[in-house]
Amino acid sequence: MGPQHPSTHGVLRIVLELEGEYIKKAEPVLGYVHRMHEKMGENRSATQYLPNMGRTDYLHALAWNWVWVGAVEKLGGIEVPERAEYIRVLTNEVNRITSHLLWWGAYLLDLGAFTPIMYAFQDREIAMDLLQRCTGSRLTYCYFRFGGVSADLDDVFMDGMREFIPYMRKRLPMYKALVTENLILRKRVEDVGEFSQDICRRYGATGPVSRGSAIPFDVRRDEPFSVYDKLDFDIPFYEEGDAMARYLVRIDEIEESLKIIEQCLDRLPSAKGKHIVDKAPKATYKAPAGEVYYAVESARGEVGVLLSSDGGANPYRVKLRSPSYCNLHLFAEAAQGVLLGDAVSILGSLDLVIPEIDR
Repeated sequence: MGPQHPSTHGVLRIVLELEGEYIKKAEPVLGYVHRMHEKMGENRSATQYLPNMGRTDYLHALAWNWVWVGAVEKLGGIEVPERAEYIRVLTNEVNRITSHLLWWGAYLLDLGAFTPIMYAFQDREIAMDLLQRCTGSRLTYCYFRFGGVSADLDDVFMDGMREFIPYMRKRLPMYKALVTENLILRKRVEDVGEFSQDICRRYGATGPVSRGSAIPFDVRRDEPFSVYDKLDFDIPFYEEGDAMARYLVRIDEIEESLKIIEQCLDRLPSAKGKHIVDKAPKATYKAPAGEVYYAVESARGEVGVLLSSDGGANPYRVKLRSPSYCNLHLFAEAAQGVLLGDAVSILGSLDLVIPEIDR
């Protein structure tokens, strides 16, 4: 299956051993888009490496922006103004919504439904137009800087976001009526690809994959960073552990992200400081000697960076933790004994981004 199969959404190959229509063994084969991101982190400065982050997970690039600047800030003791923190949270949650919308449309396309992706892209375009206004790009964002973000939010963005929140809330019931309650969809996802809590823990699964198996771990709540601990939001999780549970977690998370965005919009006018710290690190900034680990919650789970520095011009060692890499490996074990037709449903429910796996 793959590496150019439409349902693998990238260059992923899985060697399947079949007995009739049933899968006896599944072996993911990685490396087709390996670009040595970790090695590149060791032969360029911390600033030069920043654009690489948007290329690992192109669907939630701001989370990867954040994990890199967060690691450098933690090592260097760089303070971030309160206003910049709220801007980061706000834009990061908008990016989470765009990621979930693309997954929603593409997953249903994998299962044979064409119409939903048109609705998903219609709504995603509005959010992407807003992100483009502050970031200057539409996909592989490079907006965060050490000590803040590259540009402040203007009134057009703020007004547009206030219009987007009620618009998106009105769309979610339509999503539910059109798709979530559709009998054909439920037959394809209910009781399919069930993951126990044990298998999730053994492979280090995080994000909607583990929350769909009743493990309510979320970095934003359990290891809070930035101003997430000041915001009111829930962590959706379901007990069933099947593809439907993972679907419902992501749909619920869109509403939770809207709640977070709404609170950020209310608090931004009174937030202290500017969009970036005074005397922000220059492009030639050298992180002091030491080692840190920093993690954030992306649309796919825990994204982490282990950064080791000897005080030189470039980092000494960079290690990236990618949630898609861990989540993919549940498939090899869970796919044994399932119908070949269900493999597409299980893979799609993982919401994999292949460049993030290969790194």
